[in-house]
Amino acid sequence: MLSFIARRTAAGAALLFVISFLSYMLLSIPDMDVGRQLLGQGASQDLVDARNAALGLDRPVLAQYLDWLAHAVRGDFGTSWFSGEDVTRAIANRLPVTVSLMVGVTLVTAVLSFLLGVWAGVRRGAIDRFVQVFAVVGYALPGFLVTLVIVLVFAVHLRWFPAIGYVGLTESFGGWLSTVTLPIAALSVGSVAGVSQQVRGSVIDVMRQDYVRTLRARGLPPWRIVFRHVLRNASAPALAVLGMQFVGMLGGAVLVEQIFGLPGIGSMTVNYTTRGDIPVIMALVMFSVVGVIMINLVVDILIGWLNPKARIA
Repeated sequence: MLSFIARRTAAGAALLFVISFLSYMLLSIPDMDVGRQLLGQGASQDLVDARNAALGLDRPVLAQYLDWLAHAVRGDFGTSWFSGEDVTRAIANRLPVTVSLMVGVTLVTAVLSFLLGVWAGVRRGAIDRFVQVFAVVGYALPGFLVTLVIVLVFAVHLRWFPAIGYVGLTESFGGWLSTVTLPIAALSVGSVAGVSQQVRGSVIDVMRQDYVRTLRARGLPPWRIVFRHVLRNASAPALAVLGMQFVGMLGGAVLVEQIFGLPGIGSMTVNYTTRGDIPVIMALVMFSVVGVIMINLVVDILIGWLNPKARIA
């Protein structure tokens, strides 16, 4: 297992390098006159050229990338071209908001998906049909529509939760919970729909196995068969789907944070991407890729622990 983790870590590092190179090259394709954007249209060409030179934009793109990479491996992502803010500090200030959403959505998705999926796979009947319909509807509805409906019902009409704004966890737990509940609910609908359907299918497949019939013939309690034997073998595919859903959650966070006015990584991505602020965009790409790599590694380790056949010798 340690060698497997080492190989996956090395592969993740190589992937990080490739994505960083491709991202920097793609971001450098548009012919943006950053110095002109910073100084305004009335600035002289000499001042604009001097500003571009100070930012290092007068050098070849490959030289710019290598200079960025040399600082990035030390944790220095530079400063924003437009705001002058330290990039690492700016992301660190906004990261807790997005992490709150991601952790909350992951927990809600895992709990609800396994409860619905196991219940539907074991009991069948009406709950099984409900899970199947919910999976289809949850996938078919656009995320922005689900978010808007949730805001209109629970924030505007019922006024149970605030429509916009964010309260830090360290400031007030109740305030924090009230400001993240609706965003987490909006992000969880599609994830629960997909993962619960996967859990249901896996539970049904495992319940048909010969060893399950043998356990029943031995007189083991149904709850013990389900939670000790069936669920363990049915969890691996669901965990794989849950890991893939994490990437979708990052994309959904951009929309949700914009709608709810949350000062997170998603809204930061939109604000700085529209201005072409390469130092900030590159740092956001790297943080996102590292998060995806870590989640996939954790999922692979959990699958190997749950399913001995998937373990690496």
